[in-house]
Amino acid sequence: MATAAQWLEGARPRTLPMAIAPVIIGSAAAYSMDAFKPLNAVLAAMVAVLLQIGVNYANDYSDGVRGTDENRVGPLRLTGSGAAQARSVKYAAFASFLLAMAAGVYLLYLSQAWFLILVGIGCIAAAWGYTGGKNPYGYMGLGDIFVFVFFGLVATLGTTYTQAGAVNAPAIVGAISTGTFAMALLMANNVRDIPTDREHGKLTLAVRLGEDMARVSYVMMLALALLLPVFLVYDYPWVLLVLVLIPLTLMPSWLMLKGKKRKSLIPVLKQTGILNLLFSVLFAAGLVLTGILS
Repeated sequence: MATAAQWLEGARPRTLPMAIAPVIIGSAAAYSMDAFKPLNAVLAAMVAVLLQIGVNYANDYSDGVRGTDENRVGPLRLTGSGAAQARSVKYAAFASFLLAMAAGVYLLYLSQAWFLILVGIGCIAAAWGYTGGKNPYGYMGLGDIFVFVFFGLVATLGTTYTQAGAVNAPAIVGAISTGTFAMALLMANNVRDIPTDREHGKLTLAVRLGEDMARVSYVMMLALALLLPVFLVYDYPWVLLVLVLIPLTLMPSWLMLKGKKRKSLIPVLKQTGILNLLFSVLFAAGLVLTGILS
């Protein structure tokens, strides 16, 4: 039976900044429209975090029963390692999805944006379909599109809309940036797993690109995510605060380009998640400062 510490590790807390960052950005965009609603922001964060945990457990379960995680390098896999029964991990994923749905329904009640319930259902279906089911799209190299759409565009713009009833340019640019960070985090994870994924027919984008190009694409994603806010500088000059993060991109970029041992890539996940979170805080601060000082 898995311990509480193992269940926590199985939830992959290093990926959780990817869920929180779009809520910070989306809430700041709502603030820039004088429409920030703290309770709605908290509920959006609960939905995002619970969905991320659900995805992580679902991925653990599905890859574990397929044998993909048998010799994987990296954080503990509950199913693949035998620390927990596959059925228990699956139930943990479903429980996370149900809790996310409950928080989401309350958020839609407060915002009266009931049409977004279809988006919520789509999020849960996509979360399970990443590695679950008969034809998981994560095995086809489409997982990167999923994280960009759902943990970038949907999470950010949904957060803004459920507070302001509209979206604006900062919400859109911020959504693209944080979605690109999420893609970079997934790329770092998948580059590390290329040998075992290829062996089990999991054709992630990293496998399809090949190791060298996949590593380069990670650096390109970081650069794009950080530079996109430049397009907002005319109306929101303080968003250039995000550029102070450029030195912090050097270490994960170097590890991705030069780290030959699989274990040397493990810290990149944490570093990328922290970069995404710091970006969201500085981006939000830029919007707030622009409002205060303009």
